[in-house]
Amino acid sequence: MQLTSFLIPEKAPLRDALLKIEANHHGFVLTTSVAGSVIGLATDGDIRRKLLEGSKLDEPVAASANAEFVWAFPGTPREILLKKLDHRIRVIPLLDANRFLVGIISRDQLPVQPEEPVYARSRAPVRISFGGGGSDLTHYFASDTGAVINTTISLYSHATLRVRDDEKIIVHSLDLGDTLSADDFEHALKQEGRFGLIQAIIKAVHPDFGFELELHSDFPMNSGLGGSAAVSAAVLGCFNQFRRDQWSLHELAELAYQAERHYLGVAGGWQDQYATVFGGFNFMEFRMDQNIVHPLRVHSDTLLELEESLVLCDTGISHDSGDIHQDQRLRMRQENVIKLVQTNVELSYRMRNQLLRGELLQFGQSLHEAWQYKRQFSGKISTPRLDSIYESALAHGAVGGKLLGAGGGGFFLFYVSTFRKHELITNLEKAGLKTRPFRFEQDGLRSWTARERKNELKIQN
Repeated sequence: MQLTSFLIPEKAPLRDALLKIEANHHGFVLTTSVAGSVIGLATDGDIRRKLLEGSKLDEPVAASANAEFVWAFPGTPREILLKKLDHRIRVIPLLDANRFLVGIISRDQLPVQPEEPVYARSRAPVRISFGGGGSDLTHYFASDTGAVINTTISLYSHATLRVRDDEKIIVHSLDLGDTLSADDFEHALKQEGRFGLIQAIIKAVHPDFGFELELHSDFPMNSGLGGSAAVSAAVLGCFNQFRRDQWSLHELAELAYQAERHYLGVAGGWQDQYATVFGGFNFMEFRMDQNIVHPLRVHSDTLLELEESLVLCDTGISHDSGDIHQDQRLRMRQENVIKLVQTNVELSYRMRNQLLRGELLQFGQSLHEAWQYKRQFSGKISTPRLDSIYESALAHGAVGGKLLGAGGGGFFLFYVSTFRKHELITNLEKAGLKTRPFRFEQDGLRSWTARERKNELKIQN
């Protein structure tokens, strides 16, 4: 659209104005001052009325122009423009701060909203596992079926990603208190430091663009809550927002597993990746042909009661899950350990049924049974300090419980009998331990995009 075909000096004759209107096919012209700013609007109807009143074709168009015409700034919301066009207005000139014409809006000429820069955000919850641990290791279910039961809770890993115009890669981690900065993809993978997991994810994704990534989590590192899987899922969720062919939930879980287990080389099972991506209460079965995630339809009253009956306790002891899993893998060759894992799998089926039937006291007792099996998988899973914490919890109201994750430290989960929760929490805190409130999280990985211009605060220098 040639904007000059709408502009005419205010002293130009009516004859020229009619020629302009004939040329622009929109039925109006805009009169301009000597400086070029728009000061009025004249329609073909306005000019005809003037001529019928006796005006001559060589008289100036200014006499036919309306100085109180409707116009808008370029950034006017589309909603307002649409409402004005609904209100018997055919055209709306767009004028800048100096009243220079920068565009024309009409019912037939309403431009498509241009794409603006966006950033991606995501959050992924951690999980608490109830039973079946150890059976989600590939070297176990290569010859037998693994089965675990778990749920996600309201502690998350958060990620924010924006695409850059160059190839640079910058990663800020609040958890690590550190930043990775690289000139390009290859340089990012060669950087030495504490960003091994993020580098493994970048390698799995292989982005063809530069980006800035910010990360933080609601939980401590090496907590036994499957935190590394939550971090991986959150990062993958952000990258997925920039894909036209988005990864499915299974593909996201597999990519997270690939990054941590194969590229980073940390030993471990499969349940963490599926739990954080799918979310909610799930019963998972692991076989070599496929992994199956069964969502559990637990009655809401049962979930509320279970939520109030569980206590999450931070032992303050960090652990190396990869080292424990590696030791467990070696011990898995022993017949007695294989039988322990098989018994734990059978127990997880029983716990599933107890949960579905609302038999929570039995469920709490099964947690105790699961812990007794688990602590025999490897000599690195429990310690005298951890045994002391557990025995003290049993003496102060806990029906059962277990150490979450691989073991060796991190968080204990206790099921406490009715009316003794305060006693248990008080006892744990007297021992210098911290309890962490939580709620069950029914959603898994969540990711979305937002416009930068709409959400970014401009800093004035």
